[in-house]
Amino acid sequence: MSHQLRIWTGHQSDQSFGIHSCLLSRQVLSSESISALAPHPNPAQTKFGSSIWRIVFLFQMVFLALPTLLKAEEAATTSPTGLISVGQYGSLQEAIDANPNRMLYLPAGDHEISDRVVIRTDRSGLYGPGRIIQTNPKAAILQIRNAKDVQLRDLTLSRAEGSEEASAEAIFVHQSEDVVVENVQVIDNRSNAGAISIRESRNVKVRNCLVRNYMRISIDDRTQNLDWGYAFRCIDGTGISVAASRGTVLQGNQVIEKHMLPTPEVKEKYGLGEFIKKNEKKGAIISQETWDREYTSNWHQGSAIIVTSPTQSDYTQIIGNYIENAAQGIDLHSDHVIVSQNIVNNALIGMKAMHGSRHVLIIGNQFSKTDLWSIGIMPGAASYAAAEAEEGNEARKSNSDGGSIIANNIISEFGYGNAHWNWGNASAPIRIDEGQKPDNPPVNAVIIQGNIVYNTGNDEAADENKGPRYNYAIQVDQKATEIHVSNNILHPGQDGISNVELKP
Repeated sequence: MSHQLRIWTGHQSDQSFGIHSCLLSRQVLSSESISALAPHPNPAQTKFGSSIWRIVFLFQMVFLALPTLLKAEEAATTSPTGLISVGQYGSLQEAIDANPNRMLYLPAGDHEISDRVVIRTDRSGLYGPGRIIQTNPKAAILQIRNAKDVQLRDLTLSRAEGSEEASAEAIFVHQSEDVVVENVQVIDNRSNAGAISIRESRNVKVRNCLVRNYMRISIDDRTQNLDWGYAFRCIDGTGISVAASRGTVLQGNQVIEKHMLPTPEVKEKYGLGEFIKKNEKKGAIISQETWDREYTSNWHQGSAIIVTSPTQSDYTQIIGNYIENAAQGIDLHSDHVIVSQNIVNNALIGMKAMHGSRHVLIIGNQFSKTDLWSIGIMPGAASYAAAEAEEGNEARKSNSDGGSIIANNIISEFGYGNAHWNWGNASAPIRIDEGQKPDNPPVNAVIIQGNIVYNTGNDEAADENKGPRYNYAIQVDQKATEIHVSNNILHPGQDGISNVELKP
């Protein structure tokens, strides 16, 4: 068999020594032709002369291989397109600071850091197959601050073994515009601060990213809030968090939890739901029973995706994301939101819009294995009615909930999720609920049409398993107004289709 070897040969050669000129061209030579390159001394040559020829031949081969070796060395520190690589610098931060307004290549391999990496200049960013590993659980991994047109692409961000439970974000975008985070993997950043967090920013896009394992055991301390007044042990964590931002796009992402699930064993092990302290005075909106018992069943906290700051966040698109094993799949406290073509698979709550969420389009989503509700619109403690100026207070516009559409969604396997054992059947897949406080304005102006609430029990073989795991298909607050329901397929719950007469 003829084997091939790529070498560099010249257009002209010195016939005496076989050393090729510096003008090189690439050829492919067979193993038979390689031997022809070596000098062939005549029989009269001495043994000493033969050795010289061998040395010359070896020198020739090393000389000709140098370009290839140099290219291999260069490939370890530069990108395929020749852009600057962080491998040429002592640290990631040094590379970023030395190259403002440049995209930097992160070579394959692990890059450990012990402090946050900050991007502060416009048109900067990182891309490449490398993995950044944060060894400090108190520090963020990457931050983008006061910058425009920054890009993060194709990276993997993680935390060192033993430091997965963190108090900071993997990616933190603050007061920035037109940032793109695409095809980035965030693994084992278990923090209630959010794996990817966007704050006070404009037109940020997070697309085609993976967030995996973002939840941890935590303490939810509500003692400073007079509405609650207690602290308790819980599971908490957020995948993608948006606050006080406008024009955000969250598209094609996967937010998946595999590490911390709400099982009876986990509840028992960590004492979840148990109060660790409470104020002298009961919180305004907590029930007396919960206060006296010093236990809340609402210990599965956090969200796969949350958009909050209800009077500031606006014009958000949440499209085509896949969410698995969440407490709350999508949690909205904002206006002018599109929630479309998402799949929420196994969550306590599929999605909710509250605390003054108006003009929300909830269209064409799949909700499977949700346990408390799949789609909810309801006032929250932050909802309030309009008020005229008086006694030094400025007039304020209403921060109410409604003016929304729920259409063409499919809800299936309701009550078959991880949290059903904790909540039972006393719920409804679609809820238009009452407020948390007496003065919260009720929900107004909602269209519910073209949806399917499917009783998966109908597919069971045994009759005892055919019953629905919900009370009503739709539950509506008696004070809600202009609720129009039409052209839905609603399999009745244990108590019927709805608690009120549904009007088209």
